[in-house]
Amino acid sequence: MPRLLLRIALGIVAASSILAGESVGQAPASQMVSESATSTSSNTLTPSIEIVKSAPQPTEASDTLIDPASLLPDLPKVPNAKASLIGGTIGRLDRVRDQLTVQVFGGGKMKISFDPRTHIYHDGVEASLADLRQGDRVYVDTILDGTTVFARTIRLKSSALAGESQGIITSYRADKGELQIRDALSPREVKIRVTSQTRIIEGDHSAPASKLAPGTLVAIKFGARQDGGEIAKEVSVLASPGASFTFAGQITAIDLRLGLLVLNSSTDHKTYEIYLDPAVGIDDSIRPSTDVTVLTRFQGNHYVARSITVNSQNQR
Repeated sequence: MPRLLLRIALGIVAASSILAGESVGQAPASQMVSESATSTSSNTLTPSIEIVKSAPQPTEASDTLIDPASLLPDLPKVPNAKASLIGGTIGRLDRVRDQLTVQVFGGGKMKISFDPRTHIYHDGVEASLADLRQGDRVYVDTILDGTTVFARTIRLKSSALAGESQGIITSYRADKGELQIRDALSPREVKIRVTSQTRIIEGDHSAPASKLAPGTLVAIKFGARQDGGEIAKEVSVLASPGASFTFAGQITAIDLRLGLLVLNSSTDHKTYEIYLDPAVGIDDSIRPSTDVTVLTRFQGNHYVARSITVNSQNQR
């Protein structure tokens, strides 16, 4: 009997221990940490444990905005070339291909490309491409960008605007005061009115109208007439047929088959095409990058080399 009572007592104790353990296991984690810290604080200094719940951080894609324009490559700089001013009216405007067709004063049409690098001015005030309309009278500063005629500046003006051009005289009729030139960028010849008020100069002095002979290279300052034509304010004679000119600079290209030499002038930093007279001897020292002095004769529409001298600093 005593053994039976002892076993029952031991069973009750074991059951109590199991129930006490389960109650401890069900206690919250924070309570367990607190009790543990309290029980050990009297013996050892233990740093407190702080549980921090951080908010989810946004991903990089959610807080970074990308400008679509930044994905496009930058446009190259506008070539630093001498501009030729073309006057006329806009015949066609293609905003998809970024082209406009200009009815050139004096006759002919010209396709001119433009892009965001093109500057637009209306009566001297900066404007935008959206201000261009078919039929507008415009003056366009054009340059050759490779084989494309590119508009560096487009000017719209309510009143007549002076312009400049350069070309070869193809004919001059003194009785009608009609000067016809072929501009380097114009597809057709342009007629310009010459009056008694037109100033004709050669170098730094006045010149007679007889200097306006076919084949003469001239620079013209002009304005627009009410009928849409051009009236010359000043005609500068740059080179007459048969005149001699000396060029000094570096050869950029030479083609003996075509008999053509291209020279970059060290004086005005312009590029000149010079044709080679068959009588001029060409040896191995005449090649690209060679610095030379070339004596030429102007033949009405091109320069012809009479002699070529290699400058001493390049001789080895």
